[in-house]
Amino acid sequence: MKKHVDGKDKAKIMLYALSTCVWCKKTKNLLNDLGLAYDFEDVDLLDEKDQGRAVKEIEKWNSSGGFPLIVVNNERCIKGFNEEEIRKTLG
Repeated sequence: MKKHVDGKDKAKIMLYALSTCVWCKKTKNLLNDLGLAYDFEDVDLLDEKDQGRAVKEIEKWNSSGGFPLIVVNNERCIKGFNEEEIRKTLG
């Protein structure tokens, strides 16, 4: 289930993450430090049906899978923890 973090609405940001992933935690921390509003799902904590839906959505943006994945305005994605690209795109 999607969760929301309040902040500045610079873009529609959707983060797909894993609860145990250190890079996913770094991504959440960076988005929080930038004060951005975003939605996220910890895919490993979803039930089977929601997990299947999330994986299909992730595969649309990154056929090889992998976390974290940020989808911006349903137009582009940032794969993995790429601080420079996140700051350039969303900062």
